[in-house]
Amino acid sequence: MWFYASGHGIMLVMIKSLFIANWKMHKTNPATTQFVRALKQIFLPADQVVVICPPYTALPIMQQELTGSTIVYGAQNMHWANEGAYTGEISPEMLQALGCSYVIIGHSERRRDYNETDETVQRKVAAALHHGLVPIVCVGESLDERNHDETMAVIQRQVSIACHGLLPTDVARLVFAYEPIWAIGSGQAATPEYAATVHTLIRQLTRPEVTIIYGGSVNADNIGQFMQQPSIQGALIGGASVEVESFQQLLAGSTINRI
Repeated sequence: MWFYASGHGIMLVMIKSLFIANWKMHKTNPATTQFVRALKQIFLPADQVVVICPPYTALPIMQQELTGSTIVYGAQNMHWANEGAYTGEISPEMLQALGCSYVIIGHSERRRDYNETDETVQRKVAAALHHGLVPIVCVGESLDERNHDETMAVIQRQVSIACHGLLPTDVARLVFAYEPIWAIGSGQAATPEYAATVHTLIRQLTRPEVTIIYGGSVNADNIGQFMQQPSIQGALIGGASVEVESFQQLLAGSTINRI
């Protein structure tokens, strides 16, 4: 059984694929409105869950445009505290009030540029779960770590710390996004077989119910190959999600028979 949030708390829903659009620092509010209205006109199979994670400024647009839609939305980051003297931050309560269902936590760009650590990721994961948000926990190794055969050790450390202190039922609500740092924005994706091996490790470290998706230079040309791997349950998509046409092509390319 996989989990997703509907904006009214966690729901138990059997799904086959989860696709999360991470827009990063793209799109003004008018551009957001145009994108969402176009996306709502596209047929989405019942076994696909589509999540849009725009900049914070666009979240009220999402709330307005996606109420009653099967498309859900979330944030790209959050603080673990409900409120306080944290200039420039946003709290889980604020995201909850905006109708968010998901939140990306520990993206490699946050780890690299804003001093995110495994420990701050763990605090954010616990806070997100407490407020009914589904954490999308990003894990992945650098090119240097990969070249030194440290991938599995890095993933084990990141996953174990993210799950520290959680009840098994809480762990089951998590989404893990395996994003090898060397593949993000490089145009060089991991091979499906390589990604599947890491996904299998994450499954062994967590629970059968955990949703595990792949990210890192995913596009319409390679998504079908990834989705042929039974251990890969969807994708966290960056550049290919920013334009409706490329995102639609990716979603269409993922609709193959799953084992």
